[in-house]
Amino acid sequence: MLALRYLLITGGLSMMIAAICILTYDLYREMLYRRALETPGGAAQAVPVAIRWRTSLALVMLAWGPLLIAFSIVVVPSGTAGVRVSQMSGTEPGTLYPGAHLVMPLIEDVALFDTRDQVFTTGGSEDRKPTATGLPKKPQLLDVQAKEGLTLGLAITVRYRLDAKKLDYIQGNLPRPVEEEIVPPTVASVWREIVPNYTVRDVFSAKREEVRQRAAGLITQKLAADGIVVKEVMLRDIQLPPEYAKGLEALLLKEQENDRMGVETELKGKEVRIAELEAEAAKVQQVKQAEGQAQVRVLQAKGEADAMQYTLPLKQKQIEQSRLEAQARKEATIQNAEAEAQAKEIDSKAEGERRKLLADAEAQAKVMDSKAEGERRRLLADAEADRIRVTAVADAERLHSEAAILRDNPLLINKIVAERLSDKLQIMMVPADGKFFFANDVLRGMDLASQGKQPEQRR
Repeated sequence: MLALRYLLITGGLSMMIAAICILTYDLYREMLYRRALETPGGAAQAVPVAIRWRTSLALVMLAWGPLLIAFSIVVVPSGTAGVRVSQMSGTEPGTLYPGAHLVMPLIEDVALFDTRDQVFTTGGSEDRKPTATGLPKKPQLLDVQAKEGLTLGLAITVRYRLDAKKLDYIQGNLPRPVEEEIVPPTVASVWREIVPNYTVRDVFSAKREEVRQRAAGLITQKLAADGIVVKEVMLRDIQLPPEYAKGLEALLLKEQENDRMGVETELKGKEVRIAELEAEAAKVQQVKQAEGQAQVRVLQAKGEADAMQYTLPLKQKQIEQSRLEAQARKEATIQNAEAEAQAKEIDSKAEGERRKLLADAEAQAKVMDSKAEGERRRLLADAEADRIRVTAVADAERLHSEAAILRDNPLLINKIVAERLSDKLQIMMVPADGKFFFANDVLRGMDLASQGKQPEQRR
């Protein structure tokens, strides 16, 4: 929205500047035309110029549109709030919070207020801020009178903020700025109204917090009626009058000295009391130690007498216990020997039984192995007989088929014989009549050639 406002203002101003430029240019040309008319012979060359008053006026009138729209857009910054102030009806109710708002241009205006926390403070070194001359600002304390009539300097800090809901009331009824015209007088009047009810000593130490709370409540009440919310009121420091401060310091020193003497006296009394108690305790301790030693001796004597009375029966019991223990060891030895003999007998029986079971198991295993071997041999014999039978049948069928083939083709016997005679002979089967077979002609020619050469070789 802020960008739109600036854009509208720029557009309106540009239109006004354009109108001014047009009028300036036309007036310049008009001036040149009049000069040309005044010079001899220039009237023929001069061209009259029409000033564009309507165009410039139209641009100016149109420029007011974007400007009025831009003036109707008001942006309230963050941390502030505003109220509408009309030129006709005054302050209007309602608060404008941070953001963009629309107002009636040239009729309504927006008064802005800082709604963040503000601080009003008096006196104190932390309030020294550099002035225009570069020197720190002297602290100004709030002067109030106590019940005795003495003047006290108070360093006060009030943290407050403006109530955004009551800004229309503040704008219409309170002077501006509020932080200078309303808050300081109200705070000063409250403190000057409350402090005279207390003495300097009460304000300084005894009832300091009570005074601060009463002042905070009254300040909050008064400023709340004017639309100001008080968050905290602090009484940081109190400056006493010089004479009272000196007297108070002397009084405090005397009180401290009196307190010191009282404390020392009390300490001395306590030390004396501690010494008495320590002596009594040592005396009682010695008496108790003597009584304890006597009782110990009496008890030792009684113990020795009782020991003599119980020594003989105890010795007899020990002898009887030793005899019983020897007898028990003897019986235990006999029982252990019998148990070992029984255990050996049981082990021998178990060993014989185990060997017997092993022998039976080995015999059964041998019988089973012999049966398995016989079965295996029988199966092998059956398999061999079946193989021989199948082979004989296959050979018979093969011989039968070969006999049939040889019966149909007697020349195969020669081929077989030739193949078996030598593996270097190549056999070729041809038809018996040689019809339609070119090899017969070749063989015949070879025969004739061989026959013709023979007579020559003989000669």
